[in-house]
Amino acid sequence: MSSSQAEATMLPWQRKGPEGPLSGIRVLDLSAYIAAPYACTLLGDQGAEVIKIEPPKGDNLRHYPSTLESESRAFVGINRSKVGMVLDLKQPSDLALLLKMVQTADVLVHNFRPSVAPRLGIGYRSLSELNPRLIYCAISGYGEEGPLAEKAGYDQVLQTMTGMCHYQGEAGAKPQIIYGSVVDYYAAALLAGGVASALYERERSGLGQYVGVSLLRSALTMQSARMVWVEGESRDVNREMRSGGVTGIHPTGSGFLYLSANTPHFWKSLCNKVGLPELAENERYATVRKRALHEKELVSLLRGALKARSAAEWEALFGEDVPCARAATLEDMFDEPQVQAENMIADFEHPLVGRYRGFTRAIKFGRTPGPQPFAAPALGEHTEAVRANFPD
Repeated sequence: MSSSQAEATMLPWQRKGPEGPLSGIRVLDLSAYIAAPYACTLLGDQGAEVIKIEPPKGDNLRHYPSTLESESRAFVGINRSKVGMVLDLKQPSDLALLLKMVQTADVLVHNFRPSVAPRLGIGYRSLSELNPRLIYCAISGYGEEGPLAEKAGYDQVLQTMTGMCHYQGEAGAKPQIIYGSVVDYYAAALLAGGVASALYERERSGLGQYVGVSLLRSALTMQSARMVWVEGESRDVNREMRSGGVTGIHPTGSGFLYLSANTPHFWKSLCNKVGLPELAENERYATVRKRALHEKELVSLLRGALKARSAAEWEALFGEDVPCARAATLEDMFDEPQVQAENMIADFEHPLVGRYRGFTRAIKFGRTPGPQPFAAPALGEHTEAVRANFPD
């Protein structure tokens, strides 16, 4: 966006605090649910001006189950630091306004199926002709081509399809979903990184480009360590990466504790700390592979020793000598000293929800830390203010 364009369309609010690496970048967020919206939030964390454009009924995430009466907790958490407006792209006047906004935008993000955006009049070809510097981003379920291109994609569907659930379950047991929308969040990170790369390249070429991320690509990217099939290997080759029963979550005298003791140093420290030094000297258990072969006997001995203290006591005793963590709740993280020290929690004021605390700033920048975050918008909260800056 040129300086003259920016001056002509300055919006009536200013982010407070220092600039971020993406300050001055305008993002139009036409997406819904988690993956694409959170990608835009990551851009907003870095200083970008993000305008979330919703249909009259709003982002579907607003209607998800929530113990908050006035707004979906998920929507509030996913959409921080965005200006919010409503447009009905089926109405010619609203479509015309969006096209006018595109002319001053740096980035446009949506998660429509490949055929939908052109049908709405906002396909890549038409918008790139309108603004050749536009970075046009689309998150899809399965990509732009192929037999599944027009199929709607969802996090847990892609988990199940790509084998993630197969490996999450115990051997021979039913597959298990990984809750927490991990594919969506990883796709968000991929898209935010792709946008940054495209903006960097634009500085050299002067041109925007199409950036595509799919949930399928995201799910498979997350399994890169498993996705190696050497010539001559059988189809049922073991791709499991778990390091044996010692590494995992164990019951203690009170609570549960995750332990990781894969290196010789950590294994020896673990044995000494729990009062089983003889295990560290036994050649039968000298490597991760050997310990995996003797998992049952080792886990039985280890858990017997762990009953002597609570998870919190073991965590304190192990310190830096044994990688571990007691099984905490998410609520514990709001006041976790390390989280506080890293300034990961911010205070927000929402027009409907009121005052709340939430996560912010996934990336730390030393010289350009970025402006202060602000609450997700209520539906259509800034519609008129934005319209006023793009007169007919």
